[in-house]
Amino acid sequence: MNSNVENLPPHVLRLVYKEVSALAADPPEGIKIYPSEEDITELHTSIEGPEGTPFAGGIFRMRLVLGKDFPAVPPKGYFLTKIFHPNVGHKGEICVNVLKRDWKAELGLRHVLLTIKCLLIHPNPESALNEEAGRLLLEDYAEYESRARLLTEIHAMGGPGGTSGAPQDPNDGPQPKKHAGDPMKRAGPSVAAVPAALDCPCCTSLFCLQFILSSAGLLITSIPEDTEKLLDTDFQQNNSSYLYSSFEPV
Repeated sequence: MNSNVENLPPHVLRLVYKEVSALAADPPEGIKIYPSEEDITELHTSIEGPEGTPFAGGIFRMRLVLGKDFPAVPPKGYFLTKIFHPNVGHKGEICVNVLKRDWKAELGLRHVLLTIKCLLIHPNPESALNEEAGRLLLEDYAEYESRARLLTEIHAMGGPGGTSGAPQDPNDGPQPKKHAGDPMKRAGPSVAAVPAALDCPCCTSLFCLQFILSSAGLLITSIPEDTEKLLDTDFQQNNSSYLYSSFEPV
């Protein structure tokens, strides 16, 4: 395995080590980090399939590879667990704007991981690497969902293609939601602006906003009534009569 440790300047290595250590200590919800003591330029992670998607219940292994020009050039992302998704190629390569033209050096690895998880909720068929998955998503969603679910059950639910190759951790498995026990409060007509740093290809999805804002220390306290799809169980327990979104620090 090629390593870029010797190619990165010392100050970049220090920044990468600091960020990876922070991610390992406090990872985004539903994501686990497995740092390598031997090669800090290759980050292995596992991502829980979001509820309300064909990937729910699965654990998807992934790796980020930092090239010699990082952070001027974005990392490369690969799914190690087989997945049927428009934006994931047959060799696991990931196509998402944040890893291409939308990359900025200040975004960081946390933003990359959140955006990739968001991609599981809101695929983008217009930039499909898996053309068949992209076509089915647009033309026959039931078939797309069935195919994606089947591969999730085969490869991402503890079988040989699932978590068996990931570093073992006694706490492996679905993690409890950070705010699962907090009471949901009806909010008045106030909407907090979503920070630009949390830009995401599926920012219109409340489920996506929930875990992104949760990672930023914010709590969604109500739901717009026109959002029916991809809501997690916490939101489904509340009726859709809430007319406003309100975010507050936690």
